[in-house]
Amino acid sequence: MITIIDYGAGNLFSVQNALNFLGYENRISGKAEDIISADKLILPGVGAFPDAMKMLDDVGLTDVIKSEAQKKPLMGICLGMQMLFDKSYEFGETSGLSLIPGTVELMHPADDLVIPHIGWNALEKNVPCRLLDKTKNGEYVYFVHSFAACTDSRYVAAYCDYGMKVPALVFRGNVYGCQFHPEKSGSTGLNILKTFASL
Repeated sequence: MITIIDYGAGNLFSVQNALNFLGYENRISGKAEDIISADKLILPGVGAFPDAMKMLDDVGLTDVIKSEAQKKPLMGICLGMQMLFDKSYEFGETSGLSLIPGTVELMHPADDLVIPHIGWNALEKNVPCRLLDKTKNGEYVYFVHSFAACTDSRYVAAYCDYGMKVPALVFRGNVYGCQFHPEKSGSTGLNILKTFASL
């Protein structure tokens, strides 16, 4: 059972639709018991980092997620990926879940590229990661974001190039994060979700 964590700031149904299409048992829930009993967890997110962390705190799920991430696979998507890091500087400084070392900072791409970064970009593999076992270098995925992770290269499974090296898929232990939207990234994204669901 995969629990898609509902804390009020996620693209829940597009993720659920993708998992349903792939045939994986899943549920959307904001209940601690459904997070604890799940085999795997997905933390989606849209909007601003401080608001999302406050919502997570307000519903009492922050410590539950941090604890369960030590025991089972967790995937953060878009803002959900950014929340995995120590802190973000979006609208000030806000602490994250500290599941992967690093910070989240406003992008400063070269070549006068527009922010937010919206569109399809190729994955450039960096270090081996199980989530990319069925993904070839150069496959395209879909991004929508203005902030990016700043973290040690050893935690970055793949980058994309958008006038700067943007960490696209990060991981540490059981914890994985996609800055892109796998549920909106065609067959490449579905393969990544399928690999995660099969861990």
